[in-house]
Amino acid sequence: MLKSRAKYHLGQVLRHRKHPFRGVVFDVDAMFSNTDEWYENIPEEYRPNKEQPFYHLLAENDQSYYVAYVSEQNLMPDETGEPVNHPDLADLFGEFEDGFYPLQFNLN
Repeated sequence: MLKSRAKYHLGQVLRHRKHPFRGVVFDVDAMFSNTDEWYENIPEEYRPNKEQPFYHLLAENDQSYYVAYVSEQNLMPDETGEPVNHPDLADLFGEFEDGFYPLQFNLN
């Protein structure tokens, strides 16, 4: 039985270790839960282990806003203290405070 504990939490602002984007966690999978096609599109030398938490982020970079799916090993806390400007944040979270976004909806 796989036991996995997520290092990061909902509403936390994270940044990618290798690519220039940051985002807010809005969902976590205990292990990889995307398509095989998505996984196979990652160059083999960069493919993360599937048996670790994967995070759904409302992400932004200098050009756009999007949803990212990233392995825990490729993320780190964002230390800038700056809010993320993704347009969908208000649908899920309250105002940015003390480095994170509080949830604005009830979880099942």
